[in-house]
Amino acid sequence: MGTVTGGATGPTGATATAATATGPKQARSRVTRRHLLEAAVSCLAEHGWAGSTVSVVAERAGVSRGAAQHHFPTREDLFTAAVEYVAEERSTALRDLFHAGPAARPAVVEALVDLYTGALFRAALQLWVAASNEEQLRPRVTELEARVGRETHRIAVELLGADESVPGVRETVQGLLDMARGLGLANVLTDDAARRARVVAQWSRILDAALG
Repeated sequence: MGTVTGGATGPTGATATAATATGPKQARSRVTRRHLLEAAVSCLAEHGWAGSTVSVVAERAGVSRGAAQHHFPTREDLFTAAVEYVAEERSTALRDLFHAGPAARPAVVEALVDLYTGALFRAALQLWVAASNEEQLRPRVTELEARVGRETHRIAVELLGADESVPGVRETVQGLLDMARGLGLANVLTDDAARRARVVAQWSRILDAALG
């Protein structure tokens, strides 16, 4: 009887041990992946496409090149995933900032503009420039930007309490996002904070008039 019990327990214990070992391994893998994505965005924003190799990103993330390529087989995989990851993180942060739904329009406009004036936008801009010259990269970046644009537009509509069934409202919201992108471009070369504050205030007034 004891022999039978011991035989049944052996495989079960081995399975439990394997499961326990798998948990930390998967957790470490997720942490490594996140570090690579964050390092990729930082490198792209600081050094541009030409200066952001897989080796440079791996070194910044504190992992080997082989580990980086295990997660992202190609350079294109790494950088498109990195921009998408941070875009999702920023969307989540934007929602958390206004978790109760529609909010005061000046605050929403300022938060939306902030999406286009940080490291994420600079990284995305470098990716756009690279995609204009890299045939392999272009369709992936185009699809990614379309998806990020749709999500940002949807969040903006929600936070502004905009009714897109009213003629002109959709175009007004899209105009706001286009304006925010333009401010982001201006901010790449110089600190445009003072003028940006005036533009944000004016757009808040425009939205109040257009959205009611």
